[in-house]
Amino acid sequence: MATVFSGIQPSGTLTLGNYLGAMQHFVDLQEEHESYFCVVDQHAITVQQDKTSLRKNIRSLSALYLAAGIDPKKSTLFIQSEVPAHSQLAWMLQCVSYIGELERMTQFKDKSTGKNAVSSGLLTYPPLMAADILLYQTDIVPVGEDQKQHLELTRTLAERFNTQYNDIFTVPEVQVPPVGARIMSLQEPTKKMSKSDENSKAYVSMLDDEKTITKKLKSAVTDSDQTIVFDRENKPGVANLLSIYALASGRTIQELEKDYAGSGYGTFKTDVAQSVVELLSPIQTRYYDLIESKELDDILDAGAEHANRQANKSLIKAERAMGLGRRQRKS
Repeated sequence: MATVFSGIQPSGTLTLGNYLGAMQHFVDLQEEHESYFCVVDQHAITVQQDKTSLRKNIRSLSALYLAAGIDPKKSTLFIQSEVPAHSQLAWMLQCVSYIGELERMTQFKDKSTGKNAVSSGLLTYPPLMAADILLYQTDIVPVGEDQKQHLELTRTLAERFNTQYNDIFTVPEVQVPPVGARIMSLQEPTKKMSKSDENSKAYVSMLDDEKTITKKLKSAVTDSDQTIVFDRENKPGVANLLSIYALASGRTIQELEKDYAGSGYGTFKTDVAQSVVELLSPIQTRYYDLIESKELDDILDAGAEHANRQANKSLIKAERAMGLGRRQRKS
């Protein structure tokens, strides 16, 4: 049985893109693999956070994981900061990282360009991400296209540590879903859908109500052609809506193209919206049952306990390999 790890930042309510591009696939992965799903709150503080909002977002994201179908009997769900081994191993991996390779990360360049002062945490974000993954001897990391560069660095750091010290870490494989890995903005369909977009019409939140979902999808940018075909280059808005519809309904894009041949965008958008409402409605019901419950706390407590136990095994082996501490520790 392979091991899967994935983490999401608690920096606001997740979007439909987060669900279709990531969380929906997690539910399938847990059926076949030992799975660890993490609320990566330490990554969130690379930019300043309001502590009250951050704590609220941590709880909300945890509830959404479960509402989306993550089963605590099959998977380990936990909060990153409740497992100290993450930050401990991150420092050790920083010490085998090179400044040049960290500065070449596209995300660092994008977020630091034009800034007078940049958090050092933004630069060293990738070694912390690597620690998240390597602690659980992860075989598979499901990610979107925008995270592939960070995963390649994770593989590099694992191989470098194994070569310099000892073969401690499994070198993970990247898994990018073939469809829907990159759900795009409803208003600018050439860029990724993001919960941080200043235009609230650009994304559907997983907690948007039916009226809001319908309004946003009906106002999604398309084109003047009125032909419903999947063409990312020439018809990015329509292609994006087809991807959303296919993933929300379980139908293929080819089936949808055939069914809507000759139809206008109005009918098509209405049906896309209805499929999204039907998809998110049971998730929202489960979310509101969980959000203030003791059940959520019990699941997170159990997840932290199991994650600590597994992570410490790898941490102790890595410390021993580097020669840290006064004496050999038992794993």
